[in-house]
Amino acid sequence: MKNKEYGGVAVCLCSLLVAFCYILSEESEYLFHAQELNLFLYTPLFFKQQLVVAGGFLTWLGTYFTQYFYHPWLGNLLLFVWLGLLLWLSKRAFGVSNRWMPLLLLPLALVLITDFDLGYRLYYLKLRGHFFVAVMGLSLAVSLAWLYRRLRIRLTFMAVAAVIAYPIAGFYGLLAILLMGVISWRLPQMTLRQRIIASVFALLLIIFVPLIYYRQVYYQANSDMIWWQALPIYYDVKGFTTLYLPYVFLALFYVLLAACYGISYELKWMRSGWRQLSIQIVIALLVMTGCYQFWYKDTTFHEELQMNACVDRQDWEGVLRIARQHEGEPTRMIVVYKNLAIFKLGRAGNEMYTYRDGGKAPNCDFEIRMMQLGGKSLYLNYGLPNYCYRWCLEDGVELGWRVEHLKFLVRCALLNHEWTVAQKYIDILKETRYYSEWAGHYEPMAQQAKAEVVDNDTEFAPIRRLMRGVNMLGSDQSLIELFLLNIQAYRDTDDPVCAELVLLSAMQLKDIPTFWRAFNQYARLHVGEPMPRHYQECAYLYGNLESNVDISGMPFDENVKREYHEMMQRAQQCKGMSNEQMAEALRPRFGGTFYFNYFFVRGLKTY
Repeated sequence: MKNKEYGGVAVCLCSLLVAFCYILSEESEYLFHAQELNLFLYTPLFFKQQLVVAGGFLTWLGTYFTQYFYHPWLGNLLLFVWLGLLLWLSKRAFGVSNRWMPLLLLPLALVLITDFDLGYRLYYLKLRGHFFVAVMGLSLAVSLAWLYRRLRIRLTFMAVAAVIAYPIAGFYGLLAILLMGVISWRLPQMTLRQRIIASVFALLLIIFVPLIYYRQVYYQANSDMIWWQALPIYYDVKGFTTLYLPYVFLALFYVLLAACYGISYELKWMRSGWRQLSIQIVIALLVMTGCYQFWYKDTTFHEELQMNACVDRQDWEGVLRIARQHEGEPTRMIVVYKNLAIFKLGRAGNEMYTYRDGGKAPNCDFEIRMMQLGGKSLYLNYGLPNYCYRWCLEDGVELGWRVEHLKFLVRCALLNHEWTVAQKYIDILKETRYYSEWAGHYEPMAQQAKAEVVDNDTEFAPIRRLMRGVNMLGSDQSLIELFLLNIQAYRDTDDPVCAELVLLSAMQLKDIPTFWRAFNQYARLHVGEPMPRHYQECAYLYGNLESNVDISGMPFDENVKREYHEMMQRAQQCKGMSNEQMAEALRPRFGGTFYFNYFFVRGLKTY
């Protein structure tokens, strides 16, 4: 029967197609952001810079393919081409029959887990080209093991392979040598003596080749990592953790394949074509289910990625749309992005508290900082380009240069009227495949070197307006939100837009004297304009809480006053409830007011 011969192949191809479609539908924004946190330059210098450590060629190639995630479908297609190639190579190298071919989906699932179980670690990756390094490295290791099996001059080939593969692929080159040593015990034409010699020789190569390269070539590398080059480095992890388990299982799986080479598994009950196909489908389903269980599927994380993309292209309505769609308590990143968008649209005074506030902890098992997630965008858009510039430089040194960094550096330099600096970063971006056009949009500004061109630009003019009198540099202690609120709330300004930012910051700090100073400044600069609802709510609340300011002559809207007194009455009726219970009882009616926010949104933790 046809399905008896090709059933395993069909099951594998269908499994890959399902995974491809799932990633494309659910992870497109994740893949797009991955390429923005990547950098590939078409220059000889960039190539040479990757080769200063073992595995450098592999990471260079990985960054090359990662750039194609700019079009998620294209990058995803290339990833699955590599996965399909690894599947075919594994089958040929270790003589896996079609009937057992679905078992080879396991290493492919482990590779996908290393790419799609990152979550917030995406921002902290130090391994360049991470998304393609594992599948390419394994493909090389399996190919070398296949060649070793087919050649006669095995020891010579093993030595040459170690000398060449280690600088190219690091850990994966050593894995290839290990597979050669193991598969030697399954080759029928080798004697016991030859097998022992091959295994010992492989072990010696694995130990001494990295040491020799470290002493003679890669002396800049960390001596503790010379056997693990081209594996990811997690900045918050010391020693072995579960993060490396997929790589351990990958190595063990291929060692087991090599150890089982040549063994035939003929089971009588699998001779039936349809029974065989059923078992193959079950194996594929088990592998896909297991892979899905370890997939990072946090909705909030993906919403933050979408917001980040909207902020980058100044789609403020898009930011608010995502904020409205969010269910449950938001993270601080969602809240601060929402606050930025609603301020940019000039609607904060009437709509800011109609969105749910909160401080849900990000879904991750390590300490993260808002700076890596979106802090640079906040600094840039709130008129503090020096802080954005500083963090781009620091992260570039610590985590490696990225497209995202260069884009921020271009805009920061233009905002500071540093034309030569801006041109430098523009020239770098012009060496990329997908961002040369983006750089070309800003290049005329740098070449004209005229302040009025930037100051009148639709993107930069609102930012330049906020920069007056505050474009400085100090220490933010990595607490971006608190730093921004404190630096803005105490500003003196004669600009109406800036005055509104000062007032909004003072309201969020919930410091009454600071609010009244900002409120008076705002009122003085908006004479004859209607006072927005939330500003009235804050003034009416503070006027009733303290008698330091006489509010009797202020023209509050009747709805503002009525909602305050109604909420106080309802709160009296909720006596005996906990603060959380009272908040849930009052949220449907008063959740969109500053009153509710003042009393019930407390103790928020930023990061």
